[in-house]
Parts: sequence; C-alpha cells; structure tokens
Amino acid sequence: MSMEKKIVECVPNFSEGRNMAIIKQITDEIERVKGVKLLDVDPGEATNRTVVTFVGEPDAVLEAAFQAVGKAGQLIDMRGHHGAHPRMGATDVCPLIPVAGITLEECAELAHKLAERIAREHNIPCYCYEAAAMKPGRQNLAVCRAGEYEALPEKMGNPEKGPDFGDRPFDEGVARTGCTAVGARDFLIAVNYNLNTTSTRRANAIAFDVREKGRPVREGNPITGKIVKDENGNNVMKPGTLKGTKAIGWYIDEYKIAQVSMNITNINVTPLHVAFDEVCRCAQNRGIRVTGTEIVGLMPKRCLIEAGKYFLEKQQRSTGIPEEDIINIAIHSMGLDDLKPFNPNEKVIEFMLEADNKTGNRLVDLTVTGFADETSRESPAPGGGSISAYMGALAASLGTMVANLSSHKPGWDERWNEFSQWADKGQALKVELLHLVDEDTDAFNRIMAAFGMPKKTDEDKAARTAAIQDATLYATQVPMRTMKASFKAFEICRAMVETGNPNSVTDAGVGALAARAAVIGAGMNVKINASSLTDRSVAEKLIAEANELVAKANTEEAEITAMVEEKIKS
Repeated sequence: MSMEKKIVECVPNFSEGRNMAIIKQITDEIERVKGVKLLDVDPGEATNRTVVTFVGEPDAVLEAAFQAVGKAGQLIDMRGHHGAHPRMGATDVCPLIPVAGITLEECAELAHKLAERIAREHNIPCYCYEAAAMKPGRQNLAVCRAGEYEALPEKMGNPEKGPDFGDRPFDEGVARTGCTAVGARDFLIAVNYNLNTTSTRRANAIAFDVREKGRPVREGNPITGKIVKDENGNNVMKPGTLKGTKAIGWYIDEYKIAQVSMNITNINVTPLHVAFDEVCRCAQNRGIRVTGTEIVGLMPKRCLIEAGKYFLEKQQRSTGIPEEDIINIAIHSMGLDDLKPFNPNEKVIEFMLEADNKTGNRLVDLTVTGFADETSRESPAPGGGSISAYMGALAASLGTMVANLSSHKPGWDERWNEFSQWADKGQALKVELLHLVDEDTDAFNRIMAAFGMPKKTDEDKAARTAAIQDATLYATQVPMRTMKASFKAFEICRAMVETGNPNSVTDAGVGALAARAAVIGAGMNVKINASSLTDRSVAEKLIAEANELVAKANTEEAEITAMVEEKIKS
C-alpha cells in the first residue's frame, strides 16, 4: 500500500499584471482554500499578466482554481485589456500538472471536471488543451487561442472553433470575461548546468548537442558551412540526444561562468539525472566539465529520489536506505549545492506542503524518550496499537539493516543488487508502519469524538450511533493493516537469516521477534474493537482473519528463531 499523497500543481495566468490590488484579491481566494499552498505570484507589467503557482491535493486545487477563475472574471474586464502576451480571457490559461501520486491522464480528467464547472457556474466558456484536449489540434494552446480575445465574436457558437464547455453566441458576459483554456501538462523543470568555462559559444554548442531540436545541418564545415534547407525553405535540423528538452548556452555575470540553461518539459522521458549525465558527457567531449547544477524554482521529490537511486546503482550500492540519505546522494552527485546551499525543504514541493501541514504532535516526530514518556502518561492513547505498529517498523528496519550490511560485505560484491531489493522492500514496509503508528491513535480519537456527539433528539442519537460504528470499524481496520504489514517483515528477516551476512544473523532474529509481537499486539486491538461492531458478519470475518495471522506469525517466528540458534551454534 502506497502512502504517497496525490499532489497537483496549478499555474493559472491572469490577464492583469499592473493592478496589485486586483491580483491580491485573486490570490486571496486561492489562500482561503484549506490544503492549498500558494508558491509564487509573478506579475508582469509589459505583458499585463500574472503567473500564479499553487499546489495541494486534487480536490483542494480544483476548488482554489475554481474560486480564483471566478474572482478574476468579476474583477478583470477584457474589453479594456492590452499587453504584450497573447491572451483570450481574464484567466487566460489554467493548467493542472501532476507532482506526486497522480498521472497526467488523471490530471486531464480533473481539467475536464474543472472546465465544465467553470462554464456551468461562472458562465465562463472553456477550451481544453494539451493532455486535456477534446478535439484534434487543440493539444496546441495556440490553436485554442488563435486570434486571441478579438476573435471570440467569430469563434463563439461555431461548432468547429467554439469552446469545449459553455459555447454560445458572443454576448455581454463573454465580452467581459473572455474564454479560459484549462489543460493538463507534465511538470517542467528549469535547470542550469554550471560549466568551468566563460565561453557562451561553447555552452551553446553543448546545448545544441543535447536539446531535442538539435542544430541546423550545414554543408561542409559544421560551424561556418551554409545551412541546409528543405523543399519548403526551412532549416534541416540534426536532432539532439535528449527528448523533451529545450536548451541554450549563456554567460552569468553574477557567477562569472557559462551555463547550459535547460527546460525539461517531460521528466518521464528525460529525468533530471539522465539530462545531467548527458550534459556532462557532451561537455567532456568538448574539453569542458560540469561543476554543478542549479535548479530554478521548485521540483517534485521523485526527481531527487530517482536521481539518488540512479547514482547509488551506478556505484553498485543498496538503494534501500532512508529517503533523506538518497536525497543527499542526489544533491552531491549533481552538485546542486555548487553555487549556493541547496535546502530540499525550500526546493521540493512535497516538503513545502509537509511543513505547512505539520501539527507538531505526530508520535513519529518524537524522540525515543519522548515517545516512551508520552506512552507512559495517563491518557489512553498512544497505546498498544501504536506500539504494535512501531514494533513492526523496527522489525522491518532490522531486516533492512542486515540487507544493507550484506550488500557491501567484502567478497559479496556481485550480490549487491539482490540485497538492495530486500532493503527496498524493508524501507517501504518501515514507512507504511510508521504511518500506522499515528493512524492508530487517530482511529482511537475518532471513536472518542463519536462518543462525544450530542444525543438530545432521536436524529442526534441515530447519527451518534452510526458515527460510533463507522469509527469502530475504522479502528478495527487500522490494526488489521498493521498486522498485514508487520507480517511481511518475516519474509525479509527469514531471507536475511538464510542468506544474509552471518555476522548479523541475530539482528534478523530480533526482527522476527519484533514482527511476532507486532502481529499479536495489533491482533488484540482488531479483536477487541471488532467485538463492538453491530454487524456480526463483518466482526467475525475480521476476528477470524486476525486469528489466522497470529497463528502464522507464531509459526514464522518459531522457525526463524530456530534457524538463528542453529547458525549461532555453528
């Protein structure tokens, strides 16, 4: 079970870049929505346009976008709008971008939902573009926006040219708000590669080597030769090596170095670490070194995780290490701190959201002593359920530790990937079980809240009874998840006793003991909570499943412990 939250970025562009009071009213609508973080507001006077960036979970982002588009429609009158940037509406574009736990296809579905609601409730017509396009050719924003605002009287009500949602003859409402393009696109990473040269020409050469567009083909001399044209008079291009990238070379006076400046428009096709290695290769072919990498703006966490694992695998090292360690490997491997310190908490979208959402009272954020002290107090939570989940996390951690020790045991170099895969499994289990530490306490608090509901009227009583049953079922399901996750730790501990570093066999044995305690402890919670369920068929099924897991855990622990004892003797 993945604990990854779904996170979406939204980057609406509003046709107002000069009146900060109007811009503030629009961004206030975004910030009012709980669960959304406003990341950036970038007004442009010449373009008379403001680019706003915010992130959050899908429902919250859709609500914030809907409210912002509505407010812009009220405050911005397109009849008097002029600026250097193409535009067709008060909210000109509103793309949704997958950051974590969600696909581009899912974002396209969300874009359709948002566009339909904007048209229906705000009466603002919407085109759908890029991955959300509903008609051929409309993947290209320029096709949707052809003729800009001034062409809307001719396009509205035209079956071929009209918007996807809210199409109607041009009227007073459309005259005021214009149309909005709602879309879905991949996350774009802006990145600069630092070079040990001051030559813009050489930086440009490297950029042309790698960018998808490539460079013009020339007759004879590749630098001074005449550019080859096709039958239509266009330059014939030799493509670069990296799909989904745009790049140029430039000189940065602040740093006194040249850089390859790149936009990676599809991080699924060309991940950050692949682009880095290829720029390094092409730079080296020209006698130049890449000394580091500068990330412009923000990035999804997975870019660093994928990069860290990539560089660990190149070293034939285990990737089953804590997330923080993987990120550090990525930072140092790509020189992200070459020009200035790189703080993941300020550059990674997920970490910025976590910082906003942290309440400061999570059990897993306590010290070991703090956790023990909190458990020992007279409050009933945290209790046995949270402790069971934590014991399961420790079981997974011990198995993972043995796997990591085995992956770089002298003489076992060829087995590094075998143990790395076990360590990856263990890390995923550890993360899941640590999440369940707090979720078990949350489940108990839900029951207490349900019992605290009013019971004055018959309606109150019925609602209270239903809430208590729902909370009790949830409080039974959470420890069941703890049982199942903890049981998976046996597989890792057994494998490490059988095939892992013999010097650490007792660590894997202790892991098996912790896993058994976790399964049995969580099972007790399943059974006591299930006994309060009025739906006896559900209760009996959960109790039977818990008893079966307990019996299996006893068998697993006994077998693994016996194997450990045999290894110790020998």
